[in-house]
Amino acid sequence: MNYTEKHTQLASLFDSAKDEIIIPGSRVEIRNCYFKSDSVPDSIFSGDDRLISENRSFSYPVFIPPCRASKKSILLLHGLNERSWVKYLAWAYFLCEVTGSYVVMFPISFHINRSPVAWRDPRAMMGSLNARKKLGGEISKASFANVALSNRLTDDPRRFIKSGYQTVEDIICLISAIRSGKHPVVPASVNTDIFAYSIGAFLAEILMISDPGGLFSGSKLFMFCGGSVFSNMNGESKLIMDKLAFEKVYSYYMDIFEKDIRERGSILNLLASGKVGLAFRSMIDYRRLRRSRETEFRRFGDRICTIAMMKDTVIPPAGIIETVSAGMKAPSKNIELWDFSFGYTHENPFPILTGPPADEVDRCFGRLILKAGRFLL
Repeated sequence: MNYTEKHTQLASLFDSAKDEIIIPGSRVEIRNCYFKSDSVPDSIFSGDDRLISENRSFSYPVFIPPCRASKKSILLLHGLNERSWVKYLAWAYFLCEVTGSYVVMFPISFHINRSPVAWRDPRAMMGSLNARKKLGGEISKASFANVALSNRLTDDPRRFIKSGYQTVEDIICLISAIRSGKHPVVPASVNTDIFAYSIGAFLAEILMISDPGGLFSGSKLFMFCGGSVFSNMNGESKLIMDKLAFEKVYSYYMDIFEKDIRERGSILNLLASGKVGLAFRSMIDYRRLRRSRETEFRRFGDRICTIAMMKDTVIPPAGIIETVSAGMKAPSKNIELWDFSFGYTHENPFPILTGPPADEVDRCFGRLILKAGRFLL
């Protein structure tokens, strides 16, 4: 798989405003579908978030396999604070080619093109970054790339669960449309599998645990650089959120969240009391709702395959392995710890390089996709 070349080609071709994108030399095509998120009440939003129109009405790309009659589909879930699909286009392309599946790339609430353009504009965000530094001094890992998310989560860490809740409700609508044959591009299919990376794996585990409407009762889940409970994650990164924001979010969900849930009539009580909310709570820390979480992992454990990276400091492998294997009688054969010879990070596992190092990146990327492809077939 020539990942480096395909990444560059797709980055130049992709346009979320185009209905159809033809890829020269390939029978795989991209269609941008349109989605209106209207299944959650305005009361769940923080501040003026309900007024951000991009989060309510947006497009999402679907990679169409050469065999248009394919009944297989994969939902691709991305990482935290992503503002573009560019990183994932080659991932979706090769997953589509290897598995013959429709690959649906769906954005998390307030991410990718569900966020204002200004949030991904370095010039526009420098003012916000300077203002943040004036209020909090020099903040570790503060950058123009993470200041929008950092400001939002510092202001209200409850946005983490609220955004996740809206995303889950949207995915329920999406998968229901695919199952019933009402999706504009993807043919009706009984099971939609999931390829999830980083925080997308956290979201996918919540979907698998709660299994809303039985929509994921037969789904397979492939996780890359993700799968840990929240308490073992470290979101402090120039590409994710700064130290101040992460400490605020971490302390809230570890020390305050469960107390807030108990307030009668609170929106958090509503969000956290259903099956999805209980699944979210069980994924915050090893000790919370442990028995129910481990029972569910035993139920679908043979339908999960996980690749953790040795040098991952954002979602360290130990936490992934402990979360996924907890409660199982024997270590799962579907949990593997990998390492690459080139310089990689959690945020950029497959850097674009030149010369011989690029060949090694291509080889390791191909290894991942073939592993995922064999599992999801």
